[in-house]
Amino acid sequence: MKEVDFAFGKDGIQVKLHEGPSYMLVESRSAQPLADPLQALDHALDFPVAGPSLLTLAEGKKTAAISICDITRPAPNWMTLPPLLKRLHAAGIPVEGVTILIATGLHRPATTDEIRRIVGEDIAAKYRIVNHDAKDFDQHLSLGTTSRGTPVYIDSRFMQADLHITLGFIEQHLMLGFSGGRKLVAPGVASQETIKVIHSPRFMREPNATEGHTSDNPLHLELLEIARMVRHDFMLDVTLTKTREISGVFAGEPVQAHAAGVRFLQHTSLEKLPKLADVVITSAAGYPLDLTFYQIVKGITAAQHIAKPGGKILILAECSEGAGSPEFAHKLENYPGHQQFLDEVHTAKVEVDQWQLEKLALTGLTHELYFFTPGVPAAHAGALRDRVFTSVDLAVDAVLSDLTPGADVALIPEGPYVYARVDPTA
Repeated sequence: MKEVDFAFGKDGIQVKLHEGPSYMLVESRSAQPLADPLQALDHALDFPVAGPSLLTLAEGKKTAAISICDITRPAPNWMTLPPLLKRLHAAGIPVEGVTILIATGLHRPATTDEIRRIVGEDIAAKYRIVNHDAKDFDQHLSLGTTSRGTPVYIDSRFMQADLHITLGFIEQHLMLGFSGGRKLVAPGVASQETIKVIHSPRFMREPNATEGHTSDNPLHLELLEIARMVRHDFMLDVTLTKTREISGVFAGEPVQAHAAGVRFLQHTSLEKLPKLADVVITSAAGYPLDLTFYQIVKGITAAQHIAKPGGKILILAECSEGAGSPEFAHKLENYPGHQQFLDEVHTAKVEVDQWQLEKLALTGLTHELYFFTPGVPAAHAGALRDRVFTSVDLAVDAVLSDLTPGADVALIPEGPYVYARVDPTA
């Protein structure tokens, strides 16, 4: 019997596999960790991919707002923030002139303890750090509408600063192609009125609004337009290895700097497989991404790119905080089935957090989905309940049943952090 360790919560989980199938272990590829990430950060801030250095950009400014990832992302803010803040202060912006916004989008606010983990003890004690609240409409300023008709409302604390900066990291993303850059503006510090539109069926059902696509992704293009309206001045993004070390640093004018980071990730991190799999067993990448069922959909949609049409996908995720927001939990508990859900939301008024279930439903139409999510039992999973299992062994038994000898089973212990596609020449 084969045993493989998968990312799951903070401690991982061991999966026992049957004899008979042909197993493919799919692990993340990445560039090597930088030998001196602090030196690389200094160099990137002073000699950016495009545009002026941060010091030059900040000269003459009195205030700066910095949008950073929340607890659901492993961005190394405690490492990337200090050199950035150092340059803001060297340019004359005082500590009290800096606002750090946790770019929650529609996620829950970060706790005091989480803020300390996100930015580090020293920064948490010294700087003004606030949670974005997309549901507090009065905290946002209207910037008009995009050329596609999206109303743009952005956190006033971000907009009122002289300098608008984002700080994040780049990985594949289920709708935007890749995270980072413009995503820290919208949905990061946008109101729910904006977020609902950019997460509506109009964008969610676009074939290119998926992992790995940017130039031909209409949602990516929409967020670039929103970022221009906001005057996204400067970004600092990193790429990470499988052990969450920094492998690349990309700073400067946001559009060109982000594009450079995407090219680097595509070149260094794409894992090529010789064929599609009959079954994919994957994870939601463990803590912090598998805190909620809402977040684990990313593991499912990433797996569909290497599973045969009609193939099976099993996701393993702790879901220690349950389903997610109250709105999402309600929708999951009453989930009617894949096609029924898609029909329901197609022309209905967009509701908070429906988009993750929409992406799940689109994948469920073409693949059989299985779940081991102990924080979300079957009784709370609506029509998915028959595929939600109480133990990892039962889930694995179910997904591997009825396979012909030698069937191809792909194993993705790190879930959506693995950027994989099929290339018959591999």
